[in-house]
Amino acid sequence: MTADAGPNLPPLSLHVPEPKFRPGDTVDFAAVDVPPAGMQPRPDTAADPRDFHDLAYTLVRVLDGAGQAVGPWNPRLSPDTLRRMLRDMALVRAFDERMFRAQRQGKTSFYMKCTGEEAVAIAAAHALSRDDMCFPSYRQQGLLIARGYALERMMNQIYSNSADELHGKQLPIMYSSKDDGFFSISGNLATQYPQAVGWAMASAAKGDTRIAATWCGEGSTAEGDFHSALTFATVYKAPVIFNVVNNQWAISSFSGFAGAEATTFAARALGYGIAGLRVDGNDALAVYAATQWAAERARTNQGPTLIEHFTYRAEGHSTSDDPTQYRSAGEPTAWPLGDPIARLKDYLVAIGEWDEDRHAAQDRELAEQVKAAQKNAEKNGILGHGLHQPLDTLFDGVFEDMPWHLKEQRQMMLDEEAASGRPWARK
Repeated sequence: MTADAGPNLPPLSLHVPEPKFRPGDTVDFAAVDVPPAGMQPRPDTAADPRDFHDLAYTLVRVLDGAGQAVGPWNPRLSPDTLRRMLRDMALVRAFDERMFRAQRQGKTSFYMKCTGEEAVAIAAAHALSRDDMCFPSYRQQGLLIARGYALERMMNQIYSNSADELHGKQLPIMYSSKDDGFFSISGNLATQYPQAVGWAMASAAKGDTRIAATWCGEGSTAEGDFHSALTFATVYKAPVIFNVVNNQWAISSFSGFAGAEATTFAARALGYGIAGLRVDGNDALAVYAATQWAAERARTNQGPTLIEHFTYRAEGHSTSDDPTQYRSAGEPTAWPLGDPIARLKDYLVAIGEWDEDRHAAQDRELAEQVKAAQKNAEKNGILGHGLHQPLDTLFDGVFEDMPWHLKEQRQMMLDEEAASGRPWARK
């Protein structure tokens, strides 16, 4: 083409993604493709990723509309395991409700619920080994709860009180527990991805058997750390599971800004040559089966897997967010994949291993359990009542060996506190 042809070309333009529904709009999710449950093939865990590209574009589903578990991905779990998963999901929801109210009452500064996404963390936790290392984002509190971490300990951290094991150094809900395989949550998006790969590579280098799993939202796939992590994992076949929680919204920006209009998030895996699965994130059995499959690949040196959990954020991004300002109020109830707790409950009822009365009784029991834990945690103080840690503890836990200049600063602070005759924080 010659330079003279330039004036005959149409002007360039940009495409700006727009969500389908805005506040006040009527919601219609008919365009969301939900394939029948049980129709997706389950490859051998040693299969070459090039042989099952289609699984990055469909939805791996186990629970059908009649509440039955069907197809090759059915993990065939025992009723006891299913009931434990149901209980853990219901406990997370009860915990979220009470901590949300605590924030509204001024007892803490911030909280994030995972309503509608409970299966993503709970089912995965049950499929992983107890000593596998998890590198979560900030909506996977279910990992800790499924591993038996005490609710009171979580609340102490949320309140930043005198029993907070992180000594008030972290934003509420950013837990950390090495003993429970729960890596410190970071507020910086996607930083946990390269950390998970590094941990997995170290595990492999030591000849260990433990693998890593990490989570991020779909919006975080636009971060450079996400792609750096996939590059390293691809090259070294790191034993790691990448979980992308596609809940349709990254704060107030819908998934189109992260590339959802062009392709699926599971398809990110294909360009890196790793296994990619797209899973019904509100189907606890599908999440369990996909995680179990990916874990076996990792443990047998077949490399990493990226799992896109197709789900929906039923409530706001956090207590600082008002979703009615940017999305239709009817979206959560219209979401075609339903509620993960209700779907697992219906399955247990359908196979004769649960009933509505037992479920209601369990909800009451869990609500009382959470309430009792809250009362105990609040005996240690709440965030709204000021500092609960001695101020000099801000120097602790930063360096293994504190450098001289920090020792000097700490002593200066203590000297000034002593000279003033008043403590700067409760002892």
